[in-house]
Amino acid sequence: MAEYAEPFYDVNLSYAENYERGPFGAFAGALAEQSSQPTGLSTSKSDANFLGFPVNLPFGIPAGPLLNSRFTTAAFRMGFDLAVYKTVRTRAWDCNPFPNVLSVHPRTSALTPGDAELDEGVLADGHFERPLSISNSFGVPSRDPDEWQPDMRAAIAAAGSGQLLIPSFQGSRHEGMTTSEYIADHVTAAKLVRETGAQLMEMNTSCPNEGRNRLLCDDPRLVGEITQAVKNEIGDMPLIIKLAYLPSDEALERMVRETASHGSVQAFATINTVSAKLVDRKGNQALPGEGRERSGVCGSAIRSAGLDMVRRLADMRERLGLDFAIIGIGGVMGPADYQAYRSAGANAVMSATGAMWDCELAHRIKGELVQQ
Repeated sequence: MAEYAEPFYDVNLSYAENYERGPFGAFAGALAEQSSQPTGLSTSKSDANFLGFPVNLPFGIPAGPLLNSRFTTAAFRMGFDLAVYKTVRTRAWDCNPFPNVLSVHPRTSALTPGDAELDEGVLADGHFERPLSISNSFGVPSRDPDEWQPDMRAAIAAAGSGQLLIPSFQGSRHEGMTTSEYIADHVTAAKLVRETGAQLMEMNTSCPNEGRNRLLCDDPRLVGEITQAVKNEIGDMPLIIKLAYLPSDEALERMVRETASHGSVQAFATINTVSAKLVDRKGNQALPGEGRERSGVCGSAIRSAGLDMVRRLADMRERLGLDFAIIGIGGVMGPADYQAYRSAGANAVMSATGAMWDCELAHRIKGELVQQ
């Protein structure tokens, strides 16, 4: 950890402790300031807009580490112009047991779905070192709408000029729930988000919300039904869906055709994580508790997978003559990674792991762009 500044999410504390006491590090300092810090980039060097909204730079932090309005406000003040509010639900939802974040040490520099190492076991421990990759094992916790709705309103209001708060939501499946009830729960969540004054929203399809280790985005037809129902509720408001890595071009194209082709989705955010079996140095399960043998891995090790998804989506966008936006996520640790995603076809780029340990990341990217 000596190589890094203090992360704004303290991995040595529980999710609840972070929610109540965070953010930490430079984010805490930014939050204590009375006014937001300058972005360090003139609008003449930026893309000017994302999905029709003016932004200083299409760079920010995706759903995950920005737990509430204190975190999102600090992110804005640190120059991250796109801030995604942690995924919310129609009801309170518990977090997975502590710990949630471990350092992950793959034998190779890149983890791509299909690699044997992902099923054989990847070492995970408390030694955070470069190149940094981590476990993401939270279970998509959520506060009750009575708590998150007013807080989300505060988060939206804290955005500065050229900055955009993006709420994230998902449906919640429980035993005995019918498909129509599951779709309706997504619609209700979207309605609750819309009531906060949000200008756009992101629907999470990339976490195990279809049952243990099953992803909603593995079912393009169902995603299409849900996004159409959500779109009927939110009208012209742009809808983003977050995707995991889809190795099959056929599956990815079907996702695009079931959603963007029908106008129900205006952007794809990808990728979330790569699923891996995590083990300690003795080969035992690294994260405690039933159903936690596997975890999503994010950070440096998934950069190649994230870039691959962006390139494939960009190719499909051109080939199919569609006009959806792409948010590139995965392993963005420095300015060169931001540039790589933009060159691959991303309209916007986001960093979670990189930003958590490098609170100056947005300023560094902007500083390098100004020098070009």
